[in-house]
Amino acid sequence: MMKTFKMLGAGLLALGAASAYAADSCDTVTMADPGWSDIAATNAITTFLLDGMGYKTNVQTLAVPITYGGLKDGKVDVFLGNWMPAQQGFYDKFIKTGDVTQYAKNLEGTQFTLAVPDYVWDAGVHTFADLNKFADKFDKKLYGIGAGAPANQSLSDIIKKNDFDLGQWKLVESSEQAMLAEVDRAVKKQRFITFLGWTPHPMNVKLKMHYLTGGEAYFGNIGTVNTLTRKGYDTACPNVAKLLTNLSFTLDMENSIMANVVDNKVTNADAVKAYIKANPAVLDKWLAGVKTQAGADALPAVQAKL
Repeated sequence: MMKTFKMLGAGLLALGAASAYAADSCDTVTMADPGWSDIAATNAITTFLLDGMGYKTNVQTLAVPITYGGLKDGKVDVFLGNWMPAQQGFYDKFIKTGDVTQYAKNLEGTQFTLAVPDYVWDAGVHTFADLNKFADKFDKKLYGIGAGAPANQSLSDIIKKNDFDLGQWKLVESSEQAMLAEVDRAVKKQRFITFLGWTPHPMNVKLKMHYLTGGEAYFGNIGTVNTLTRKGYDTACPNVAKLLTNLSFTLDMENSIMANVVDNKVTNADAVKAYIKANPAVLDKWLAGVKTQAGADALPAVQAKL
């Protein structure tokens, strides 16, 4: 937890530094990264495209609540990680009020809820209601991600309300990487564990895992991910906004990029470039009607970066 607080503190300092950029400037695009592998991949795609277009990017590592505050205050331009319905609370507080703009849908078919390894599933844990039947084996722990994440809040609400008889359970908060490391240790020992799982993510390939049903009131069913911008960004920076309108991804695309990073120990930037080289047609849609910062067609300028 202390590590999380340090990260939040560092994020606040970094966000303060980011405000040195004029709020109405389009030369540098400030994006938020909550430390999730999928957003690191989509941020890397956006960074590659913007670099080819002649823009600078400033990616800030920020917890989700700070990201929304930064968007509201104009210190963050873009966030590619508005997972819905998992972030419904933030939607109601920031987007529905008009303080932050939900700009475009960038991914469909996502899933985000508690998951278990295959041997736990085979033992009979298929739903949220099955968890407490094996409370001792699970040590009454639900493994979440970083503090402040909306999914963690959903798990906390379940515990507070004693839904599914989980009132005596404990939420363990940590980074995505630390949570998955704990899952790896549990799998090696065939120990019972339940954790937040989602797709797209390499965990779906690396782990033999199953998603639990029954938690739809908290996590929804199949979801979407949206691109958010600070209020008025589309008017202030229409060319970048046009790119953001065009940007959409697929589960296979993101899983492929993230798997390359994990399996081959390459950077997100290198994995993105490799994916685009292998699938050059994606540039046609992303860059349709988009210009470089100097006003030329963006497509040949970005292609030259390959």
